[in-house]
Amino acid sequence: MASLQASSFLFSCSCSTRINAAISVPKLPGIRISVPRNALNVVEELNLRDGLTSAIPIEKINTATNTRIDQEPATTRATVKLYAILEAVADRVEMHKNIGEQRDNWNKLLLDSINMIILTAATMAGVSAGAPLLALKLSSTLLFSAATGMLLIMNKIQPSQLAEEQRNATRLFKQLYRQIQTTLALRDPTELDVKDAMEKTLALDKAYPLPLLGSMIEKFPEKFEPAVWWPKSNETQGRKQPKKVTTQGKNGWSEDLEEEMREVIEVIKKKDSEDYMRLGNLALKVNKILAISGPLLTGIAAAGSAFVGHGSWAAIVAVTAGALASTVSTFEHGGQVGMVVEMYRNCAGFFTLLEETIESTIQEGDLEKREGEMFEMNVALKLGRSLSQLRDLARKSSSSHADGTSIDEFASKLF
Repeated sequence: MASLQASSFLFSCSCSTRINAAISVPKLPGIRISVPRNALNVVEELNLRDGLTSAIPIEKINTATNTRIDQEPATTRATVKLYAILEAVADRVEMHKNIGEQRDNWNKLLLDSINMIILTAATMAGVSAGAPLLALKLSSTLLFSAATGMLLIMNKIQPSQLAEEQRNATRLFKQLYRQIQTTLALRDPTELDVKDAMEKTLALDKAYPLPLLGSMIEKFPEKFEPAVWWPKSNETQGRKQPKKVTTQGKNGWSEDLEEEMREVIEVIKKKDSEDYMRLGNLALKVNKILAISGPLLTGIAAAGSAFVGHGSWAAIVAVTAGALASTVSTFEHGGQVGMVVEMYRNCAGFFTLLEETIESTIQEGDLEKREGEMFEMNVALKLGRSLSQLRDLARKSSSSHADGTSIDEFASKLF
């Protein structure tokens, strides 16, 4: 019996020894495992949920991960930057939209208020002519003076033009927003895409400023100029000389397409751009005359109302000048002449941008960078034409050069 117990003891000891030897694995060298950044948030959330704040040390996981912010690929950093610009552009769209609505309300409220003040003052001047009362005469003079000051401010800032500026800015920022979205959807962005988006955003900020004081666009410039909302690049200075295209390229660019684009540029310069510059100059001159006439007439009416009771001519001058001032104010701000000036300025800028885009594409030395058929389609869509209509326009322009006549058709069918 004792021998049986001893053998059982020896057997158990040997089994225990074998088991211990089986699970005693030698220590392996440290293995670095890349943990996605999203996993860190999940781990931290599980720790907090279970009350185990020290169960999985986040600091150690951060140390063990190979993926770090400063070691990310360039494409990832460019994507993050482009998304940041996208958010800024979306915010600008909302700001310009809200401020545009506010300034449109300015135009309506100020116009109604000024016309009411002028008509009230003219009525008081007319009544006080029959029975000269100091209260009516003084009130009429004060109201005409107030209308003069309000008209000077209103004509200086041109609320209808301000509202049109914000509408254009909203549309252009939305366009930039969609361009950035398209870049992110089609391919991985690069630092060049980030730089281009940043330059376009800042150029739009400069072209359509939000504040009134200090950076407001001059409403009555010496010379009418097209709006410029795109960055001016210096790429053409270091660009290679364009190669002569003799055959159809892989991207659809050919010698015929290049000649077609040159003819389109000629039509845009001689017809569309020239016409909108002429109309813009005319609208600007009309707006200047109206902006001076309104306050001048209310000033004359204020002077006339001050002399009511010293002769019938004073009341006649006050009432007549007040009626004319109300008419001029209604025509200028009710007709939104300032908005018309801004519309022509924006249209002239559109054609200038299209000219520069076509010229820079033609001057591109690397033929593979020219978009070819896609570029032709984009130009046709911007002008409101089909591809066949765009080619017909180029042929008409070419035949007019050969005949020594001028083409009687505008390039754009949209404006």
